[in-house]
Amino acid sequence: MTLVHYCSCTAPRMSRTVEVDAQISQEMHQIYGTSDGIPPEELDPREVWWRDRYIRLHDHGYLLRSRYSPQWIPSWKTSKKNWRDAEDGKRLKFGQVIDATRTSDGKVVTLKRIKRERHPYEADIALYFSSDDLASHPANHCVPVYEVFTLNAEDDTFIMVMPLLRPYIDPSFDTIGEAVECFRQLFEGLQFMHKHHVAHRDCMNKNIMLDPTDLYPESFHPVAINLNKSYSGEAKHLTRTRRPPKYYFIDFGISRHYDPSDTDPKEIPIWGGDKEVPEFRNSNEPRDPFATDVFYIGNAIRMDFLRDKQGFEFMTPLVANMIQADPDKRPKMDEVVARFADIRHGLGQRKLRSRVVDVDEDLLERISRTTAHWKRRLRFIVTRVPAIPSPPSQVVPKNLD
Repeated sequence: MTLVHYCSCTAPRMSRTVEVDAQISQEMHQIYGTSDGIPPEELDPREVWWRDRYIRLHDHGYLLRSRYSPQWIPSWKTSKKNWRDAEDGKRLKFGQVIDATRTSDGKVVTLKRIKRERHPYEADIALYFSSDDLASHPANHCVPVYEVFTLNAEDDTFIMVMPLLRPYIDPSFDTIGEAVECFRQLFEGLQFMHKHHVAHRDCMNKNIMLDPTDLYPESFHPVAINLNKSYSGEAKHLTRTRRPPKYYFIDFGISRHYDPSDTDPKEIPIWGGDKEVPEFRNSNEPRDPFATDVFYIGNAIRMDFLRDKQGFEFMTPLVANMIQADPDKRPKMDEVVARFADIRHGLGQRKLRSRVVDVDEDLLERISRTTAHWKRRLRFIVTRVPAIPSPPSQVVPKNLD
């Protein structure tokens, strides 16, 4: 009773306390990378899971960074270095995903831990698109899977091994033509999935990545991706025009693979990363997952290009059709691909080689970026580098389906 009376009488003070706590929590997150206030020399619970499996992962052929070794001593404890400047001071962004070095060849890969009880189809779908029949198809834009294994036969958790990728919008696009090639690959990749009766169901912008191998010849730090591998400076990269990347869809946690005989599958709504799906609002009615995929990819382009960049007005009509509220009125991916091909062919060289402009860039940024862009542009014109850069084509297998 006393507690209730106290809280009631001191409401203004409690409100202020909550405000201060929120500020402290935000500061802790900025300082430690977590709102729990854990100092950098302590692993958070997500990291402890990997630390406890460090030796078994090494025995399986994957070496985690020094931070996750059971014998780890923070480097800043034995030097004058500030922990913020230490490579081993950076904690994981996503606890279920970690980088590792494959001991057989020194290649840096990504490990993802998945609980089969929670995501029973993720590994099967990922492995399906990494099968011999489909892996080399140029229209396949599902992330390659090198291996799936468990560390304990009785454990429900398995590890999926994939290449080290980057967010698809990082580094920034230099030209309209670079973005046009990105759109082509994304539409092609989703069409490929749908032709093989797989709905992604969460193909929003954060689940689209790129292969950075050629863009970053000297690679980058796997957690602080804008820094180099040694955590000592900025990661150097080339342009997409010079080294065109391949784009990939990741995260098949809520994806579904349907029997070809099921021509009209429906799924109860499951919210993915994009919270704007019209058909999921105020309704749990089963919906067409393929139409929802069309919305996701269209909305990704709307948010990352139409809203935040200048010069992409040519995509507005198609994107508007893809994200319209009635899923039955959205185009199928076959139609999206065909309409985009017409759009692409209607764009001239001048448009394709023009610079991608951020809507919020200031005058100094515009002058600096435009000057650098024109130097590259003239060089690419003289050397006949295509305005729409595409990665080297792969051999298409005889059996496409």
